[in-house]
Amino acid sequence: MTAVLFISMVVLLIIGLPIAFVLGASSTLALMAGDVNLSVVIQRMFAGSGSFTLLAIPFFVLAGNLMSSGGISRRLVNLCNSLFGHISGGLAMVAVVTCAFFAAISGSSAATAAAVGAIIIPEMLKNRYDKNFAAATIASSAELGVIIPPSIGLIQYGVATETSISDLFMAGFIPGIFICVTLCIVAHILTKKQGFVPSEKKSAKERISAFKDAILALLMPVIILGGIYTGFFTPTEAAVVSVFYGLIVGIFIYREIKLADLKGILLNSVLTMSTVLMIMAASNAFGWVLTKEQVPQAVAQAFLGMSSSKIVFLLLVNVMLLIVGMFCEAGAAMVILAPLLAPVASTLGIDMVHFGIIMMTNLAIGMVTPPVGVNLYVVCDSAKVKIEGMLKYLVIYFGVLILDLMIITFAPPMSLTLPNLLK
Repeated sequence: MTAVLFISMVVLLIIGLPIAFVLGASSTLALMAGDVNLSVVIQRMFAGSGSFTLLAIPFFVLAGNLMSSGGISRRLVNLCNSLFGHISGGLAMVAVVTCAFFAAISGSSAATAAAVGAIIIPEMLKNRYDKNFAAATIASSAELGVIIPPSIGLIQYGVATETSISDLFMAGFIPGIFICVTLCIVAHILTKKQGFVPSEKKSAKERISAFKDAILALLMPVIILGGIYTGFFTPTEAAVVSVFYGLIVGIFIYREIKLADLKGILLNSVLTMSTVLMIMAASNAFGWVLTKEQVPQAVAQAFLGMSSSKIVFLLLVNVMLLIVGMFCEAGAAMVILAPLLAPVASTLGIDMVHFGIIMMTNLAIGMVTPPVGVNLYVVCDSAKVKIEGMLKYLVIYFGVLILDLMIITFAPPMSLTLPNLLK
């Protein structure tokens, strides 16, 4: 039964079947081989999509689309440009910081790459930045969308491992800011070396004006995350609040969303969230088969048989996840691997919140590594470049992200300080 499960999964992945159908079909074939009633697949899929916590995903997706269409990303770019545009490589740093800000709104890496890239890449090209460098910078920075809360990937991990999503959200802050700072430093060094000319320094009046214009955008993560951490509402309720906030700001205050636009926004949101929830539902059936066949226990014994060292385990996990991230979409990889790896990590005394951030950082890096790196394809369309042209810059950013990953992995206080302070 286990052999049928994994062989069929690999074959279906190779022929290009969508990941939700891969998980569902391989689970069905495995149950058929084990002569188990196939109604289990339907039961587990319904159970996997019926979680109250999972309601946060569609609402955060909708909120991100509302804020993007409502002019939020443009205002964030203007604010960041007023603060950093005059520094050497300032526009590249603006791209990184804006991605960090937008990450706290969208919860999605691809959405961050699309929204910020569409605005900042043309500006970088106007200022004679290399288009491959511009695209590589956006692609590498957009990974912050799944690390800085609210993060769809962290919700998936929390549901799969029964870990507090509020703690995971808080744990993602410092690692996300740390990655943002390191990417800014690299962007500054690269642009200074290539002699890109910074834009004119903005006056204090212009900076204040940009801040006032963006204040409602900056308030959104404060309201949402503040409400979660103070216990005023749950992450799921926070997602609903964010939708109402996005509607009010976009329609009545910024007035950039017309009633006629809502149909397109809702349609795009439904397409995105249906994909995620289909994967979650199918992964629950897949996980049931794994549990029935005691695969998690076998994986645990295999890892512990190699070494009982926490350091060796984390190194092996990082290498494995980086490879998986190159070939598998991050959300799918999270729902498949988290239930397998988390029990081993727990056995070795690794905090589940910290391990979630390690997994998410790994899989976020996968979003900028070919051949499946979704961020790369998003920015290629915006900048009109090819992936091979970006490689010389991507290699540098990839090296920095790997260094960041190692620091996050072996410095647990970076992830755990804020959650522990709030307990």
